Amino acid sequence: MKTITVYHYDAFSREPYMGNPAGVVLNGDDLTDAEMQEIAFKVGFNETAFPVKSDVADLRIRFFTPGHEMNLCGHATMATVYALKSKGLLGEKTELTIETNAGILPISINTAVDGEILITMKQAPPEFKEYTGSKEDLANSIGLKESDFHAELPILYGSTGTWTLLVPIKQLDAFQKMKPNNKQFPEILKEMPNSSVHPFCLETYDPNADMHARHFSSPYSGTIEDAVTGTASGVMGAFYAKYINNNFIGHLNLIVEQGQEIEKDGRVSVQVSKISESVDIQIIGNAVYVKEFEILLEN
Repeated sequence: MKTITVYHYDAFSREPYMGNPAGVVLNGDDLTDAEMQEIAFKVGFNETAFPVKSDVADLRIRFFTPGHEMNLCGHATMATVYALKSKGLLGEKTELTIETNAGILPISINTAVDGEILITMKQAPPEFKEYTGSKEDLANSIGLKESDFHAELPILYGSTGTWTLLVPIKQLDAFQKMKPNNKQFPEILKEMPNSSVHPFCLETYDPNADMHARHFSSPYSGTIEDAVTGTASGVMGAFYAKYINNNFIGHLNLIVEQGQEIEKDGRVSVQVSKISESVDIQIIGNAVYVKEFEILLEN
């Protein structure tokens, strides 16, 4: 029997129980892969993160849903870096590299005048792949009609570290009607059966936000909906730069809002840098400590 301490942080919010919950386990080097998976299953959050030693970066972070390991997770990265910084485990470091299964990514930490810790996380290079499946079946799987889809924007798989299906929606009021049937996703998403589904639109609740979204998990992950998603917000920024405002060169700052339909209220800042055809994506976020609790491992 092993007793494991899990720290609960909410990312992309300054208010506990808003934003997106993540578990952080600080003694990852003492755990096997199977133990990490068991902990993530028992915690039940969309992701639990395990910082461990790295031979190629300042640290490595491993991310587990209740069902499997993920290559990258934005909100759990924010939670982990915030935990390490606020507990004094990073010392005076404000720049560091993290090894992930999506590559080595740079992190910057800035402390605002009011003491808020803001974390900037570079994303993997954006990639897009065509969705060729049935739009009608896709609409049905999230409780909508095909007419709710935006007629002029493409439905595409996108990744800045983790693949998701980007589904442009015409109007904001459709998001209240959404009811995901995650079990249907793999047969509809034939090109990428493990993908999540990320509907978004250009109408927002907050007039200061640029885009609104929801995020429905792959059925293999063991969760249904992600409250506020960092990597998916990053790939939304890349989509925006390629398909919505593809004339700009330079820097674009976007704010993505998410979680309002499930009584969360998160914001992700997305920085898009475009030089000729090359696009770099960074996300900026924060986190707040909620509580800690213990998990008992069976074996």
